[in-house]
Amino acid sequence: MKGDFDIVIKGGLVYDGGLSGPLVSDIGIADGKIAHIGRCVGKCAKTVIDARGMAVCPGFIDTHAHSDFTIVADPRAEGKLCQGITTEINGNCGMSAAPLYNQVYERREEDLRELGIRERWSTLGEYFSILERREIAINTAFLVGHGNIRGCVVGYDNKEPSPEETVRMSGLLDEALEQGAIGFSTGLIYPPGVYSETEELVRLAKRLRGADLIYASHMRSEGNMLVEAVEEVLRIGREAGVKVHVSHLKTAGERNWGKVDRVISLLEGAARSGVRVTCDRYPYVASSTDLDSLLPSWTYEGGNEEELRRISNSEERSKITAEIREQSQSPGYWEKVMVSSVVLEKNRWMEGKTIAEISKAGGTDEVETLFDILIDERLRVGGIFLSMTEENLRKFLALPFCMIGTDSSARCFEGPTKQGKPHPRGFGTFPRLMGKYVREERLLSLTVAVHKATALAARTFGLSRRGMLKAGNFADIVVFDPEAIGDKATFEDPFQKPAGIAYVLVNGSAALWEGEVSGRCGGRVLRRSSN
Repeated sequence: MKGDFDIVIKGGLVYDGGLSGPLVSDIGIADGKIAHIGRCVGKCAKTVIDARGMAVCPGFIDTHAHSDFTIVADPRAEGKLCQGITTEINGNCGMSAAPLYNQVYERREEDLRELGIRERWSTLGEYFSILERREIAINTAFLVGHGNIRGCVVGYDNKEPSPEETVRMSGLLDEALEQGAIGFSTGLIYPPGVYSETEELVRLAKRLRGADLIYASHMRSEGNMLVEAVEEVLRIGREAGVKVHVSHLKTAGERNWGKVDRVISLLEGAARSGVRVTCDRYPYVASSTDLDSLLPSWTYEGGNEEELRRISNSEERSKITAEIREQSQSPGYWEKVMVSSVVLEKNRWMEGKTIAEISKAGGTDEVETLFDILIDERLRVGGIFLSMTEENLRKFLALPFCMIGTDSSARCFEGPTKQGKPHPRGFGTFPRLMGKYVREERLLSLTVAVHKATALAARTFGLSRRGMLKAGNFADIVVFDPEAIGDKATFEDPFQKPAGIAYVLVNGSAALWEGEVSGRCGGRVLRRSSN
């Protein structure tokens, strides 16, 4: 083969994303794509990467991201890029960048202002245009969120949609799919998704069937009603005739750890019966979401102002207190709930501290402390919850249909997205997988881990010409030292780069070079029709 390449990666141990063993090879890249795999002797290259002693694999695909707004605020996405992520799946947990109308727009306005985002949009198409003008460092594909759709039409009331509202919801879903969404997501512990019935979700999910798109769900429970929640997801897949994906599969709360084998049995049994089912997981035993997720779901009805009124009203507060005390009886419960982010400067000292520590410092009861923080911060508080077990994590990671997701937004080491003390998974997920669970603990082989992080993810979410190293595919590539790769981010100091990743190419553009961010933004919006 004759011809020039823009970049040649020489002598690396190539893991192509499939399940066959690695091979020592060169990779020639031209015009943003892989042009040749094999010996590149005698071929000219503008740039050569010496990958001897290094692993070379497809760029990692983050199957569960929440960068819908942070990628607009700061498109460099350094926290993701530095861990080898070249593509994200956004719009998870029923919360997406669009549609934004009515109450959904009003609730997001504060987020946009806080991140310094000046642009405004209503549809996914308008949002994509903003991203493309902005230029982004990594590729991004989007699910459309059920919470957005329901909130735009029905609002945040606990009610069944009318026939007219159902038609309008279907129209918003169809519009987002036409504009390039790759599927549909739900967040069934959050308002307004928490108010939906299974039949509503089946009706909407059926609209994915002809295009073979995916339904991804943050299930209705990951704890006490876990088994029932898994059964609901599988029912939706079966009745709607679509492939289903369980987001961040877990068993939350010690009383639920023993349900792991039953959950796995349900998923495997459904797969044998013809339901196309997959899942994702991050390699940590702590979760993270809004702190008010500790409240009973009925407190959310009517929106944030109603929620604040309820936790401020003495009679309703007493009822809420009783329910929280019932669920927080396990020893050390409040020592496992940490504040990760606040808005008010006077409360910054709380970031990284547990509710138990904050309660002790203030001389108040833990439940009262929780209420006080939520009221003072007007609910805009992030939390980290140490509620899982390592044994179950290992079982989930080992499932052949389990992929890897950070469950985090893209952040940078400075600028508008460097806020609070977010979960370290936003900076260390993939290096932790390769370091702790591959090299140190040998739970997975490197071949299998790379497959989960690349080819399996691309196939599941319909990302064409990505996830595999082969001629003609886009040159999303990671070069790393398998003996050094590992996470450094901690709960106390999450904004830390991982170790061992030397080069990251996004569509053939050198985004990470010799371990340093280059500033090149070669990412693309991956619309369903053109990804």
